[in-house]
Amino acid sequence: MDKPVIKKLESHIVYQNKWMSVREDKVVRPSGAEGIYGVVDKPDCAAILAIDNDRIHLVQQFRYTVQQRCWEIPQGAWESNPDADHLELAKGELREETGMQAEKMTYLGAQFVAYGFLNQTCHVYLATGLTDVGKQLDTEEEDLISASFAVSEFEQMIIDGKLKDTVTIAAYGLAKLKRLI
Repeated sequence: MDKPVIKKLESHIVYQNKWMSVREDKVVRPSGAEGIYGVVDKPDCAAILAIDNDRIHLVQQFRYTVQQRCWEIPQGAWESNPDADHLELAKGELREETGMQAEKMTYLGAQFVAYGFLNQTCHVYLATGLTDVGKQLDTEEEDLISASFAVSEFEQMIIDGKLKDTVTIAAYGLAKLKRLI
């Protein structure tokens, strides 16, 4: 790990709920100039590319922050168990959101979601050999729907701007570059 070039002088939590906390850190830069950083602390999450028979399983729900329904790959964190094994988290999120269970879960790697302000790491998996075992949605996901799309249609949704979730697009790009799909 790199040695920090910006030193934290003090830190305090400005807001907190069961999903995240927001803190403000007073910092000093190498030049001696002081400043602040706003940091959102969230537990690590998992994102799952569920692809079988040239079809990808997506979920759609209303995303309050952008005031629209959005398609994305299954993803999430377990706030009640922030230190959960990310493979178990990925299996759980896949089951909760799509009702699918995978015969094989291939770890693709870890990505930072938005490291300019958020310290969350996203663990990306490719799920194959899918079987429908029934959804188990969380209360916050009551409006979530799932559907499968031909991979070619999914790619066109990205190109056309109909799918804008950066986690989904980055995860798919990672799998493509690794030549796993």
